[in-house]
Amino acid sequence: MIIAIFAFISSYLAILAIKPVAVRAGLVDLPNQRKKHVGAIPLIGGVSIFIAVFSTALVFFPLEKALLTYLACAGAIVLLGVIDDYRELGVRVRLFVQTIIALVMIWGAENTISELGNLFALGNVSLGYFGVVFTVVAVVAAINAFNMIDGIDGLAGSMSLVTFTSIFILMVFNGDTQWSLLALVIMSTMLPYLAFNLGLRGHQNKKIFMGDAGSMFVGLSVIWLLMQATQAPNNKVFNPVTALWIIAVPLMDMVAIIIRRIRKGQSPFKPDRDHLHHVFMRIGFSSRRALVSIVMFSIFLAGIGIVGDILGVSEWIMLAGFIFIFMGYLYCLIHAWKVARFLRKYVVRKSKRKKS
Repeated sequence: MIIAIFAFISSYLAILAIKPVAVRAGLVDLPNQRKKHVGAIPLIGGVSIFIAVFSTALVFFPLEKALLTYLACAGAIVLLGVIDDYRELGVRVRLFVQTIIALVMIWGAENTISELGNLFALGNVSLGYFGVVFTVVAVVAAINAFNMIDGIDGLAGSMSLVTFTSIFILMVFNGDTQWSLLALVIMSTMLPYLAFNLGLRGHQNKKIFMGDAGSMFVGLSVIWLLMQATQAPNNKVFNPVTALWIIAVPLMDMVAIIIRRIRKGQSPFKPDRDHLHHVFMRIGFSSRRALVSIVMFSIFLAGIGIVGDILGVSEWIMLAGFIFIFMGYLYCLIHAWKVARFLRKYVVRKSKRKKS
């Protein structure tokens, strides 16, 4: 499809153009106690992806109020991320700006998360006026969920690919062409970033990072598309509960980490090394093997959501299933050292015996 090719090329060219500028300007990530990479890595993935999405939208999309609102909010969140990447901002500043952006989204899109579906088999759950508050919380949560999952090479990009692909599949299946194209565009712009970030063939020693600009842009784009797909008055594409399965891993990881930090008497926003990918690496997985394992888990959960929605599985059953999996996830993360010890003893050793 021409639009996907245009988006891919735009993203690739943006990376090549911006990378030397970022190095000269000092927009790079330096290794420290939490970051174990080698050398100064340009933080341009998010900027290049946004530029490609923006240019593709201007060329191929009708410039309606909703799209212009999305592009304006996306530009604002990318700018916030660039500033945060360049000079680390405080948590309160980030949350305040994200809240303002969420309110602008609500005003421009003329849409809120007001209907949650038949979650308890008692009829549709309607939020009424509380929908504005709920939407702001959801937008800020989505932005930070993808920001917090960005911990090893390829993880945030791969998680976003799984999510946008899932949204694209459901939108195409249910006949939504306008916003499915936006999902396709973002997927296409993500591929050049992943090639550089993972050092795929021909891109070795050319590493770039997504940065906060990229992860927050992804989170904003995800919640925008989910709102359009689940809340449009006359064109609901899939059930709201399906969104939980589509963003399951970033969402569960964020909530579980926040719960764990609060239990330990720490700030919910204090950085640590207790995320899912850290647990895998403590077990003995390489970063690439941890990436593949988490991506496969994410694909599995998204697949459940897609199949359940297409087959018309009751929303309360889908919610109960998600809660059940989340409780297992939360238990494993809270008792990460027990899980790590078990897996290191039985799984890693077994795989090593097979290799030998």
